[in-house]
Amino acid sequence: MKKIVKSLKEVYANSTKKMQKDLNKANIMQIPRIEKVVINTGIGRITKESEKVAEVYDSLTAICGQAPIKTKVQKSIAGFKVREGQDVGIKVTLRGLKMWDFLTRLVNISLPRIRDFRGLKISTVDSNGNLNIGIVDHTVFPEIIAEKVKYIFGLQITVVSTAENKEEGELLFRELGFPLKKSDK
Repeated sequence: MKKIVKSLKEVYANSTKKMQKDLNKANIMQIPRIEKVVINTGIGRITKESEKVAEVYDSLTAICGQAPIKTKVQKSIAGFKVREGQDVGIKVTLRGLKMWDFLTRLVNISLPRIRDFRGLKISTVDSNGNLNIGIVDHTVFPEIIAEKVKYIFGLQITVVSTAENKEEGELLFRELGFPLKKSDK
C-alpha cells in the first residue's frame, strides 16, 4: 500500500486554526508562517577547481529546482587567503510553491535518509524562530544519483519564519511535521 505524502502547504493550512488557539492570537494573520528557505554551501576550498564548482552548482540546481547564485567576498582578508570579488559560496533562496515543494521533500524524504538520524535538536530553532539545519552529505536528496557523484559537499538550510520568538517557531515547525526532539539531549 502506497503512502501518500501531504504537502506541507496543506498541513500548514489545516493547522492554522489550532496554532491560533494555542498561541492565543486574536487574528489569524498573527500566527507565524514561513517566508523563505535559503540553501547555502561554501566553495572556498575548491574555488580553483572549476569541475568541482560546476558539480556543486548543478547539484544545487537539481535539489532546488532553480538556478543558484555565487556569493563573492566583500573584503580582502590576507589571513584567509581571499581577495575581494572571489567566489566563496553558492546559495539559493526559495519562496512560494518551490519553497513548499522543497520543504515537503526535505521533511518526508531527505531527513529520514540521513544516517543515524534521530531528529533535529531544539537548538536548531534560533531565538527569532528560524530553523537552521546543517546537512553533511548532499546525496540524501532524491534528486542526486549517488553513483554519479564525484564530489560530496555539505549544505546549510535556513527556514526563515515570521515567528516572534523561539517558542512560536518551535510550535510552527512541530505543526508542520519537522522531526524536532523533545529536548537537546
